[in-house]
Amino acid sequence: MSGVSVVTTTVDSAEAAESLAKGVIEARLGACVQIVPIRSVYRWDGEVRVDAEWQCVVKTSTIRVDDLVVHIKAHHTYDVPEVVVTPVTGGNDDYLAWVSEETS
Repeated sequence: MSGVSVVTTTVDSAEAAESLAKGVIEARLGACVQIVPIRSVYRWDGEVRVDAEWQCVVKTSTIRVDDLVVHIKAHHTYDVPEVVVTPVTGGNDDYLAWVSEETS
């Protein structure tokens, strides 16, 4: 294991994505946040919806994941925000070391 995880969430605007990303970086809970515009299809309140969203992909140290999840939930506008954690099992050792340094 690399000691690095990727945490993914979605928000409803570019402004919300940038605000969340800046807060994550300023708190050193993530080394990098990539913001990607997407379209999501899902069921909510018994209705199938299609909405524009912005996906935030956060690279962080695995030891910071719990604090990052708390931060995302506290600064999110959704009732039930998506927060998915994926462990990184390998990659560029120099990049993974940088992620660890930025989040310690």
